[in-house]
Amino acid sequence: MTDPVEPPSSPWVKWGWAFASIWLVFLVYPVIEAVTADVPVPAKVFALACIAGFAVVNVLGYSWWEDKVWLALLLMMALALAATPVIGMDAIGFTPYLAMLSALGLPDPWWKWATGFWLLVPTVSLLDLEGFPPFFFLMVWPVMIGGAILRVFNEREVEADRARNHFAMVAERERVARDVHDVLGHSLTALSVKAELAARLVDVDPARAKEELESIQATARQALAEVRATVGGLRAGNLEAELAAAPLVLADAGIATTVHGAVADTDPRHRTLLAWVLREAVTNVVRHARAGSVVIELGPRGISVTDDGAGVSGPEGNGLRGMRERVAGAGGSLDVTPAAPGTRVEVALP
Repeated sequence: MTDPVEPPSSPWVKWGWAFASIWLVFLVYPVIEAVTADVPVPAKVFALACIAGFAVVNVLGYSWWEDKVWLALLLMMALALAATPVIGMDAIGFTPYLAMLSALGLPDPWWKWATGFWLLVPTVSLLDLEGFPPFFFLMVWPVMIGGAILRVFNEREVEADRARNHFAMVAERERVARDVHDVLGHSLTALSVKAELAARLVDVDPARAKEELESIQATARQALAEVRATVGGLRAGNLEAELAAAPLVLADAGIATTVHGAVADTDPRHRTLLAWVLREAVTNVVRHARAGSVVIELGPRGISVTDDGAGVSGPEGNGLRGMRERVAGAGGSLDVTPAAPGTRVEVALP
């Protein structure tokens, strides 16, 4: 399966028919030659009709016949050859039009061979034929080479669009993976803690156990809604909601929470990111820290979460790695350091 690529945005391709129409002005030279040629009037009319047909087909090759470029080129060649007996060597002036249409319209690799052929044709001017200016090829080569350059630039643009689309798709997949990991990790951790608490209370405090079971149901429904929203790209972290939920999740795990600062102290540009960081940090504390207390600090430069648990050990997991990628994407830094005892996770943002 290939990535979808939008049509090239180059104006030379999008408005090729308009540029082709403008360049038809240079057909005035074969027209003059046809009018002044020492031939019968019917021959002059025939030559002028061939030149007019050449002009029309040339424009069609960039518009309605865009998918029939070979047909357009063959007709243009036939019309040019038909006019040659009247206009003589001036027929070589048709070659820039043929070269441009070949360069911009033919598929790869045919456009390279066709354009190269038309580049060679004007060199007949070196034969110093009577009535034909020498070094004529120096006049038409820049036009034909320009067509080849436009084709190369257009192909590079298509490749760049394909690469951008691919990278955007990869980035979106990574975003969904990170978000789903964070949502499920946090929600499943909360469900596990609440289930353990309900199991301990079912005999000693049935009413409280029932409340915890109802809370489990609400948390599960919320987790399902968050996963759906995350996959759809609709969910954004809410720092106020996460700051209110963190003490409750930690309390269910028997961990006390102290909060320094408020949401109003943080930079509004980064609150969504800080909400994800807080959620993942709290999830890690509940899962791994075996802590008794947690201190959450909010400020204009970012956030820090410090626990008094077992400390850092082992390689980084997916959650911490995803958190680091999010922070780096915003131009910030994430530091995980020992807190003696415990661990301090600190995010600094610009």
